Amino acid sequence: MSNYLTEAIEKIQGQRILVIGDMIADIYLNCSIARISREAPVLVLEQQDEKIVAGGAANVVNNAATLGGKVYAAGLLGNDSGADGLLKILGDRGVNTEAMLKDSQRPTLSKTRVIAGGRTTVSQQVVRIDKECKEPMPEALEAELSDKLNKILPEIDGVVLSDYGTGTITDKLKEQILDYCHSNSIPSIVDSRYNVKGFKGVGYVKQNDAEVSAAVGFELNTREDIERAGKQLLKEMDAKGILVTLGGDGMMLFESNGAIHTIPVTDKSEVFDVSGAGDTCVATVILALSAGVEPKIAAELSNFASGIAVRKMGTAVVFADELRSIVEEI
Repeated sequence: MSNYLTEAIEKIQGQRILVIGDMIADIYLNCSIARISREAPVLVLEQQDEKIVAGGAANVVNNAATLGGKVYAAGLLGNDSGADGLLKILGDRGVNTEAMLKDSQRPTLSKTRVIAGGRTTVSQQVVRIDKECKEPMPEALEAELSDKLNKILPEIDGVVLSDYGTGTITDKLKEQILDYCHSNSIPSIVDSRYNVKGFKGVGYVKQNDAEVSAAVGFELNTREDIERAGKQLLKEMDAKGILVTLGGDGMMLFESNGAIHTIPVTDKSEVFDVSGAGDTCVATVILALSAGVEPKIAAELSNFASGIAVRKMGTAVVFADELRSIVEEI
């Protein structure tokens, strides 16, 4: 079994991937508890350090790079420390960030988690503060990003559209990308948290079971429900494949040729954190599809990569050597 997966890992090395979407800075403020405030019954914390991690579409970028891809990132940032942190993280991975545009009129999308603890207490998240921007992308920036894409698209082998609902992928940019992919037989995949049906015509779709349920309008309580939902969404999206992730129950892949593949979870022994595992899945799938790997094998490989990701804390990356070691043990 591991032989064809090992071959797939070798094939994905150097694949040129464009990831466009909502780039998020996951910021962790690690603090110690100093005392109770005199002003209100709240903790006074002393900040020890700050860590920025690539989140959202930036986590897809990060994983595609660590798995061996040559990655181009396209998105919208503010002119702030969150943007600087993301650009450094991705730049250190060798990612092309020329299409990561800065807009001084908006903040970089961020999720700031305040982590607090003491010498005799377990550190835990106290509060999360999100920065979002509800304003649509200015036309001038949309035009600039479109021009950047025109230069990048002829260089790439596959596209990820990573939509976390904050409007980076406008209708115009979506049409531009999907039209190019169709005309040039380039594989594309979308992972959309709230509006997957807005990406009709994309090559492949990745959704978790809750997102699929919301898209089709009924609950997925049985295998029959999942099959019905997968077939329905496949038809409505006019896609080549729908990959549904099912948590501890693995994955199901629905192909346009009628094939349905059930892929069991690889390892239930140690699950520390599911944050970002979907991003790892998407990155692995597009790398494999871009390399000409069969969809079923691409899904299987992504299942192993996701299995590594959930055994790490927070939004983590998976390296090609880690993935290779796992499949060679089978």
